[in-house]
Amino acid sequence: MKTKTLKKNKVNVITLGCSKNIYDSEVLMGQLRANRFDVQHESTDDDASIVIINTCGFIDNAKQESIDTILNFAEAKNQGKIDKLIVTGCLSERYKPDLEKEIPNVDEFFGTRDLPKLLKTLGADYKHELIGERLLTTPQHFAYLKIAEGCDRPCSFCAIPLMRGKHASVPAEQLVQQAATLASKGVKELILIAQDLTYYGLDLNGKRELPELLRKLSDVNGIDWIRLHYAYPSGFPMEVFDVMNERSNICNYLDMPLQHITDNMLKSMRRGTTKKKTIDLVNSIRDKVPGITLRTTLIAGYPGETEQDFDELQEWVSATRFDRLGIFTYSHEENTHAFSMTDDVPDEVKRERAETIMGIQQRISADINEAKVGKTYKTLFDRKEGDYFIGRTEADSPEVDNEVLVEAKNTYIRIGDFADVKIFKAEEFDLYGETVK
Repeated sequence: MKTKTLKKNKVNVITLGCSKNIYDSEVLMGQLRANRFDVQHESTDDDASIVIINTCGFIDNAKQESIDTILNFAEAKNQGKIDKLIVTGCLSERYKPDLEKEIPNVDEFFGTRDLPKLLKTLGADYKHELIGERLLTTPQHFAYLKIAEGCDRPCSFCAIPLMRGKHASVPAEQLVQQAATLASKGVKELILIAQDLTYYGLDLNGKRELPELLRKLSDVNGIDWIRLHYAYPSGFPMEVFDVMNERSNICNYLDMPLQHITDNMLKSMRRGTTKKKTIDLVNSIRDKVPGITLRTTLIAGYPGETEQDFDELQEWVSATRFDRLGIFTYSHEENTHAFSMTDDVPDEVKRERAETIMGIQQRISADINEAKVGKTYKTLFDRKEGDYFIGRTEADSPEVDNEVLVEAKNTYIRIGDFADVKIFKAEEFDLYGETVK
């Protein structure tokens, strides 16, 4: 029985997973708004007649979160609290037949590239003239810019090609147009995302064109920061760092997931590189851009990871001193190359190894942050929370990196503005400072 009146033309979009899903939800919401739907992102009003869940299917924890969310809204539909439930995204792409069988009261399941079909189900038209238009879910001063979809890499552990398909670069002119539109709406920071930034352009013109794209985006008026996420280490186009040095609005920042360091693991993971090449690449990057912030992601407990492999990983993390580092425990994913291997590292050992690596990184981060005390940094402010304005330096990406906290009691900072902040206190993952004129 319905407990309240539902707004027939109101859609609540729920987004799970990574920044690519955020981007996809924003595009979906832009199309719905253009079709005169009242669309909200993760609304708590509970008066939408239609709920669309954009799912993640990357690893076990993410899949479980997506399934739990679908089940919760499926029960809400049973109780008459919503009229229609639609599921899209990676989990739906990968497991559609199973989901249709197990959760039959979902109205429709769509994959990652089914936006026109999804809209048609709602009686909406896909508006080609709105390519690049989005309804931002991030604060208005920063936005993700997806420069490519899919991935051609053969990494043994990764299910992304199963869910996102082959690599497809977005033409540069479209990206520049998107960037200009975003800048006109007040966006100051672009965070470039893809499954692999460094592959950009190979499918269009047979060569890696990330450096050329960066120059074009750098020329867009109003964009103060351009940040690079998800760069693959093999075949890295080193000219990117020449552009980084040339252009002040390209952040000295790179997110480059390396996954492991031993030759044994890299070969089994099918990463197309070696320990020596990886170390040489990191050293070359730091030589080209002194002071660059390097973020990486690792995997703990991949099949066959021995104590010796893990000891070598620890030593390398300690020696390399990444500015930012995250680590996942290995997830045994169906239809990946690694699924044919025995998942022989116990879950408890995976977790212990991940915690050990993060303990090392916590100490490194504390040291790096302590060295910033007394220095002044250009800081972009994202929000006010409690007694503090909270911002980020060039070295920090939203959600995943450090933050700068400025006490609000005697200071006013407009959200979305830059300010120079002098750091007076450092913790492992946060900095405290005060604005300077």
